[in-house]
Amino acid sequence: MKTIDELLAEGVAGKRVFVRADLNVPLADGKITDDGRIRAVQPTIAKLAEGGARVIVASHLGRPKGAPDPAFSLAPAAARLGELLGTDVAFATDTVGASAKETVAALADGRVAVIENLRFNAGETAKDDAERGAFADQLAELADVYVGDGFGAVHRKHASVFDLPARLPHAAGYLIATEIGVLKKLTDEVKRPYVVILGGAKVSDKLAVIDQLLGKADRLLIGGGMAYTFLYAKGHEVGISLLQKDQVDVVKEYMERAEKNGVELVLPVDILASTEFPDLKGKTPADFVTVDADKIPADQEGLDIGPRTRELYASKIADAETVFWNGPLGVFEHPDYAGGTRAIAQALVDSDAFTVVGGGDSAAAVRTLGFDENAFGHISTGGGASLEYLEGKTLPGIAALEV
Repeated sequence: MKTIDELLAEGVAGKRVFVRADLNVPLADGKITDDGRIRAVQPTIAKLAEGGARVIVASHLGRPKGAPDPAFSLAPAAARLGELLGTDVAFATDTVGASAKETVAALADGRVAVIENLRFNAGETAKDDAERGAFADQLAELADVYVGDGFGAVHRKHASVFDLPARLPHAAGYLIATEIGVLKKLTDEVKRPYVVILGGAKVSDKLAVIDQLLGKADRLLIGGGMAYTFLYAKGHEVGISLLQKDQVDVVKEYMERAEKNGVELVLPVDILASTEFPDLKGKTPADFVTVDADKIPADQEGLDIGPRTRELYASKIADAETVFWNGPLGVFEHPDYAGGTRAIAQALVDSDAFTVVGGGDSAAAVRTLGFDENAFGHISTGGGASLEYLEGKTLPGIAALEV
């Protein structure tokens, strides 16, 4: 895989360099609530501009239906990128149309432009190779060189991620190089004890990675909505908690394998539960209680791990050499149910281990709860991509850069 430093050594002055970034940031009323992904790609863009490249930044945002939708415009991300770079960033109001062509043609050496949301064109995400390829052809006309640095999208076989690198000289940006280096420390170069914390809503989203980790991790700590399927598989009633009954047999088999392989699989011992889901704007159900994990009342739903579980999980992290965490442990968006997720984040901060926060909601939680990002070994920009790498899958966007 060619590195950006090798590309810069060859010289990029005057060249149109297409940077596939991941500017898929959360928005509320048109305002960015977490700019972590923009900050993560800034070093690559800044270095290319410093080298005299004419930088064309492209990304998706959200899930528009293959047509323009103002709710998913990249305009706020372009403005924030300009603030971070300390320079004006041009913005094209389409992807491969007149605005994009005019904006790119007007770029001077060392300047940066952002084109509109790639998913406003159906060809970006098309399943049909020819349709996807046709869009990649149009994108290729805008540039001389391709730099892949959108780690959060490398597990997608999309035109700008998979097809475009085949049409241009290409290299990996600093972010992708960093992400892959970190993931190798979780797979090929693991220091032990190796502890993995998995949370989030659905156990089905994590089955493949659990399958792989049962042969690699020393401890698996389970929380979030997915924990209730494990508790149910152990014979415990879980009330009205999130439950995937169709996954119970698989979960039972995984628990048996964990025991056979000597992997410590740790489940919550107590739960914060309520008869109703919390109002995320701050209203707290009046009747939430802390209950033993095997005694959740029939009319109550688990919303967070309890205080004893927080202490238990912290003790399981304390002596680790490597920790990977993906998925919040409760409804962290509400202050009364953020305690479990906060406790895990604090345990990672207190640990001497190499700690990796696996992107997605976990990364958002760390920032929302006010933790210093530098207190962790690495905060990934791609939860889905990280999990698929740990599952042993080939990531299309990485494979395309290796050719």
